[in-house]
Amino acid sequence: MHAATADPARPQVPAADQTLRILRFLAHQRGPVAAQTVATQLSIPRSTVYHLLAAMAAHGFVVHLESDRRWGLGTAAFELAGGYARQQPLARLGRPIVAQLADRAGESAHLAVMTGRDVMYIVEERAPRRPALVTDVGVRLPAHLTATGRAMLAALPREQVRALYPDAAAFTARTGRGPGRPSELRELLRETRRTGVATEDGEVTAGFRSVAVVVRDHAGWPAAAVAVTWQGDAGGAEPTRSGDDAASARIETLSALAASAAADLARRIGGR
Repeated sequence: MHAATADPARPQVPAADQTLRILRFLAHQRGPVAAQTVATQLSIPRSTVYHLLAAMAAHGFVVHLESDRRWGLGTAAFELAGGYARQQPLARLGRPIVAQLADRAGESAHLAVMTGRDVMYIVEERAPRRPALVTDVGVRLPAHLTATGRAMLAALPREQVRALYPDAAAFTARTGRGPGRPSELRELLRETRRTGVATEDGEVTAGFRSVAVVVRDHAGWPAAAVAVTWQGDAGGAEPTRSGDDAASARIETLSALAASAAADLARRIGGR
């Protein structure tokens, strides 16, 4: 008699296999889902699903929205996405696109990804004779203050944003400007969804403005955001109607360029 040979296709560590399947399932959903839905779709016993979700929640990979009785991805899952970005594939695909954007805009451009409640910059292209920015490669900034962060937050399910920013304690400030409460952030993201473009004016660095557009992956999830940053008008001058019109036209032009770059990168990563 010969010993039975293990089936190589059968998971040798069922709990690990089920955990990874749950994470992948949640990553492909448009919003948090009920544990029963996870159990039904993946054919995993409901009691097992609850135990695994609780363990993942303890490590930050999922969050439980008690009021909705649903589960969604947590900040640790975003850290994994940032880790993938640091391993270069997205940066390599995005670098020539961001360089072309900087050339076409005549302003500095960059590419960022979400990592928890921060954005991390993975590509930075400074336009000639333009001042240095804080958005250098590897720098992390609060997502709610940046145009790139707002572009990605606006593409997340509202429940996910609520889990990331449950109260005022989740907000920080750099220049004294920007949202400081969940209601203020919701209003900003509502406008971003309406226009398809996120903006920022002096909330990261006084005197600088940015526009950004989200890059979605194949599931419609925000994989990254492309942005253009430029120096605003010098302080002290009285605002004029012609000045306002010129500023609006500039924002419109740079927004269109950023949107084109974001669409190009989405195609390259197989997104939409």
